Amino acid sequence: MFPRTRGRDLLARLCCAVACLAASGWLSVPPAAAAAGPRTTAAAASAPASSPARLTTAVKTGSWEHAISVFQPPRYPAGFAHFDHVNPDAPKGGTLRLHNPDRRTSFDKFNYYITKGVSPHGVELFMLESLALQSLDEPMAMYGLLAEAIWVAPDLSSVSFRLRPEARFSNGDPVMPEDVVHSFRQLSGKLASPEQQSNFAPIADALVVDQRTVRFDLRERQVDALFVAGNMPVFSRKWGAGKPFDQVVTDHPIATGPYLISKVEMPRRIEFKRDPNYWGKALPMRRGYFNFDRIVYVMYQDDNIALEAFKAGDFDLLKEYSSRSWVRRHQGVKWRDGRILKDPFPVDTGQGLQSLQLNLRRPKFQDIRVREALVLAWDFEQYNSYRTFKHAASLFNNTEYAAQGLPSAAELALLEPYRAELPARVFGPAFVPPTTASGPNGLRDNLRRARDLLSQAGWKIASDGKLRNAAGDAFEIEVLLGSRSDQTMWQRNLAKLGIDLKERLVDYALYHSRLQAFDFDVTVIAGRPFTLPPVAELRSTFHSSNATAEGSNNLRGLQSKAVDRLLELMGEAGTKEELVATARALDRVVMWGFYQVPTLFKAEEQASYWNKFGIPSRRARYFSIDTWHNNYGLPWPLWTWWDKSLESPAAAPRTPSAPR
Repeated sequence: MFPRTRGRDLLARLCCAVACLAASGWLSVPPAAAAAGPRTTAAAASAPASSPARLTTAVKTGSWEHAISVFQPPRYPAGFAHFDHVNPDAPKGGTLRLHNPDRRTSFDKFNYYITKGVSPHGVELFMLESLALQSLDEPMAMYGLLAEAIWVAPDLSSVSFRLRPEARFSNGDPVMPEDVVHSFRQLSGKLASPEQQSNFAPIADALVVDQRTVRFDLRERQVDALFVAGNMPVFSRKWGAGKPFDQVVTDHPIATGPYLISKVEMPRRIEFKRDPNYWGKALPMRRGYFNFDRIVYVMYQDDNIALEAFKAGDFDLLKEYSSRSWVRRHQGVKWRDGRILKDPFPVDTGQGLQSLQLNLRRPKFQDIRVREALVLAWDFEQYNSYRTFKHAASLFNNTEYAAQGLPSAAELALLEPYRAELPARVFGPAFVPPTTASGPNGLRDNLRRARDLLSQAGWKIASDGKLRNAAGDAFEIEVLLGSRSDQTMWQRNLAKLGIDLKERLVDYALYHSRLQAFDFDVTVIAGRPFTLPPVAELRSTFHSSNATAEGSNNLRGLQSKAVDRLLELMGEAGTKEELVATARALDRVVMWGFYQVPTLFKAEEQASYWNKFGIPSRRARYFSIDTWHNNYGLPWPLWTWWDKSLESPAAAPRTPSAPR
């Protein structure tokens, strides 16, 4: 099955009228009015922003705020008691036992942010914290965590954070602006992984303003850049004792989170223990969070072995990616008698594009007719035999940001300057993936069309039955996999076209290394969850500047002036309407370019878990089960559930309900 995808419904109740926003201070003022905001010391130089200031912004600007929210006021006011998706009185104690929830099957370092090696799951979840924390109940809102207040410049040229005086690292040192600046420069510097450098590209610099204030000057005057700064992990300047960042490998992080590493059996097992001196336990955004005393991860090499270990009680929670396994293997006496519970966990998140990504650096994939033929050979209906998925058709599945019907006037205005470089179909109806449900000859018709496209592109069946080009080269594809993903159906259909497809399953370390070097033909990638389109992540994935940077997320090798410009405009969107138009235009360009074979998605986090947990009465809206896909894929169960054996006998039973 394909690994991880998530999404979320979007702004059900966004955007008041402009007059209403203006009355509440949600329209910005001219840049000159920013003089009242945070200023740097004389020693600090300000970096100019590259984009002109906009007359309006999607967030409140020009004042210190406890939280910032896009297109609507924050759900939780200043001084709120706790989030709705927690039990603020949950008992503390017990052990949470977990397995490796992604492709990492071993680890040899603790520094997640450098290229060399593989870090264990859990370090970034339980040890690292950021300046702000995104709410799991709102489309896009962040509340001060290490920072007690946030200031956004009226022209979006900068964002400042005033640190909490009580914030402490695990070694007892206070969190200082210098630590924040140090963290940024390490994460954005040349010794960090290209992925991290790309993530923090929207920020020009971080500057110390005074003893409690740090300011980020933004290279891109975009709302998304504010959240990049707010979600940046912060660690002590003492981590690594002054070594170059890429040599900070097995040093335990000196960070601010609620847990410490207590035991390591590298490369297969790591244990975390609660920090009794954790500084933030009384904060409103931490009440009801982190309820286990110990958290233990054991790494399994194989999904089948992991499932059997779960059934034997070796760990507590298992998210299932395989439709077949979910329907046929998550059952038995332990499910029937209630020892193990099974829940689809529907979520409101939008679903990123899950696909077989084609490496355009390979000459055989550079012809759009070839790419479309490969899409025609993938049979969703056969793959979805258990009827648990929907066919992926967009970068923004399950949301209003997915292209719909004919392009609007606003979309056409964005696309028209690039008509010469774009396929004509971009300007017509939205992309709809091919289907074989049209009748008994559906697959045959698709393969006939694929054969014609391949022939037009110069690929013809030779006497040996193989598809060859004019030079006599056979059409062969290797699908690089870091975990099991059955491509038998696609392999069989491609064989009918004379194409030889082979699967190459490797361990995570080699998989990671080959992806970073772009050493693959095709690989399976699942888009991550989002609430608003994640511009920084999309830029990392699609912008031309990342196409030649080894280690970047632009695995396709896509280089398009239209895509680059649309990404810039998405980041600059000052209204929801602008964001919808630019997202839909981008969607048309990427999907009609056939740069990938779209596969499937589901708006659920299907999982089974041992019946040992207390669960908050109200579920979060935007979450993942056991991983940190991005800041709207935060692991609500790992962070807010508790050991129900510790409950007082008088405690009322809790029945989880749908989110408000």
